[in-house]
Amino acid sequence: MHIYDSVQKTKLSFEPIRKGEVSIYVCGPTVYDDAHLGHARSSLSFDLLSRTLKALGYKVTLGKNFTDIDDKIIKKVEETGKSMEEITSFYIGRYLEEMGALGIERADIEPKATESLQAIENMIQTLIDKDIAYVISSGDVYFDTSKDAHYGEISHQVGEDEDNQSRVAHTSEKRNPKDFALWKACKGSEDICFDTPFSSGRPGWHIECSAMIEKHFAKQHGTQEYSIDIHAGGADLLFPHHENEAAQSRCATGHELAKYWMHNGFVQIDGEKMSKSLGNSFFLKDALKVYDGEVLRYYLNSVHYRNDFNFNEEDLLTSKKRLDKLYRLKKRVSPGKASAVNKTFKKALLDAMGDDLNISIALAVIDEMIATTNDALDSNPKDKALKKETLANIEFIDALLGFGGKEPFSYFQIGVDETLKTQIETLLSERTEAKKEKNFERSDAIRDELTALGISIMDTPDGTLWEKA
Repeated sequence: MHIYDSVQKTKLSFEPIRKGEVSIYVCGPTVYDDAHLGHARSSLSFDLLSRTLKALGYKVTLGKNFTDIDDKIIKKVEETGKSMEEITSFYIGRYLEEMGALGIERADIEPKATESLQAIENMIQTLIDKDIAYVISSGDVYFDTSKDAHYGEISHQVGEDEDNQSRVAHTSEKRNPKDFALWKACKGSEDICFDTPFSSGRPGWHIECSAMIEKHFAKQHGTQEYSIDIHAGGADLLFPHHENEAAQSRCATGHELAKYWMHNGFVQIDGEKMSKSLGNSFFLKDALKVYDGEVLRYYLNSVHYRNDFNFNEEDLLTSKKRLDKLYRLKKRVSPGKASAVNKTFKKALLDAMGDDLNISIALAVIDEMIATTNDALDSNPKDKALKKETLANIEFIDALLGFGGKEPFSYFQIGVDETLKTQIETLLSERTEAKKEKNFERSDAIRDELTALGISIMDTPDGTLWEKA
């Protein structure tokens, strides 16, 4: 397995810190609103990573956090009158449901910031005791970046944390302009706060992940050199979020946070970087109303994870036609039982995905398998061994890449609304009765009516199956 390390800016041979085991931590969402395509892209990228490592024989432990205390969440509390727990529980549930619709496997560890306060307090206190963090008169706690000789080596850029400055008002008590907040003191009696020895307040954004990783991973999965194998997230998190995480973890624990750092590219809509400030955010819930989750998964994964992704409907429909070919082959070899996956095919897929998740080559390998199998079946339509092997190949594709697992006829019913489905089923029932009565004129007329609706049918020993033509 080779992966591109964002810090060294090169592709490296992956060597886990513990033989046969891999620990991955992915930065999750701040749960104050619905998930958008950027969240989906990140989750899909590292779902592919986890699936690939598992297919290569590694025991994978994946963690993904939920930031459930934040200024944006508090603003939502003020706007809605709902409790913080009501808001965050709702959006966590919605997030998990939508990611599930994309075929994304649940993380093994899903920590929340509010459930990690003791670990956060402990890490901050350690940094204060070392005089690497300091408390100012307001009760805010800052990290002294000048105390970390390696600050800037993760992102290779050092600048004032503008995002943090928008969250915490600038103060002349900061030792250095680059210093960032570990803890934000209460601003008033209506603020949502937690008590600590240094002040009543809430954690800064960056400290959450460091504390969670130390709590859930370091002792079980880490070594004296690293807490985890791979830290992953969107490219926008490299600085300042991951830079600050690395600094505070390094200074608190004496070892590096992660051996490898991986980042996925941005999502754009018709060429514009997706951003709520631009007013073009595309919520995943809206996409799922129009497109099936597996179709979205195939499309969003069709571009290499490190590249920016330009989302547009024309490309999505072209991508679906490519996925259709796999399901047409599956329909051709179904029903039946799978045998063993073709070794050459399996190796080619794993070689592609083992090369920094090279999805382009992986999809080309699948396209070639589809073409050669169809040619072979054209020559010998009753080749049972080939059919069983093909089903096994498709099962392996589903396990590795997360598509191809649907029953093929139901796949081709995607996009048919319930009203039309009811109409189709009614017509098929009428056709069955007409055939029983040997009223073939009526039977043929119903077939023509279904064809006019864009529906094709196939009579099988198990009944009549239909699909959207």
